Amino acid sequence: MLVREVMTSPAVTVAPETPLKQAVTLLDDHQITAMPVVDDAGRLVGVVSEADVLRDALMPDRRAHERLVEISAPPAHLAVTDVMTHLPMSVSPDDDLSQAVELLVDTQVKSLPVVELGRVVGVVSRRDVIAVLARQDSLIAAETDEALRAAGLECTVDVVDGVVHLRDQDDPEVLRVAQVIAARVPGVVGVAVGSSA
Repeated sequence: MLVREVMTSPAVTVAPETPLKQAVTLLDDHQITAMPVVDDAGRLVGVVSEADVLRDALMPDRRAHERLVEISAPPAHLAVTDVMTHLPMSVSPDDDLSQAVELLVDTQVKSLPVVELGRVVGVVSRRDVIAVLARQDSLIAAETDEALRAAGLECTVDVVDGVVHLRDQDDPEVLRVAQVIAARVPGVVGVAVGSSA
């Protein structure tokens, strides 16, 4: 499966000069954990995340301390550029989704900007991948069956826990092509030839 088949597009983005309060509101309104920061041409220049905006966002509450704590006012009029991550990681829409997931897991980043020809075209997040993996077996089976019929291939399709089982086809070449087609269906975690029992 490719990143383009799962990514959210268009991406919610902000400019470096966007006020921090506005960025926080966008994160909340869209229920996202991070946003690409883009220049006027739509090129990726950074990422601003929940962690970036939370850092130093709250003043200490004097009621929670035995001794009075000194409260220093945060800098006025902070902009996204003051807190964003510079040099962010990104992926291409034509990258293998499994490699993007590996990057998400290994780096503990929750979402990645998707960049094509230098411009941000979407975002792929852990939540996007979870939504695909959570698809019901019946939907996966119907979509797999439809894709095989569109390619002129005859197989019986069963899906159990996201694994597609292809049956009732003896031609090895047809089965090989059918496996490739089935593996592209969103939510498929594996393809097997033979009974699902």
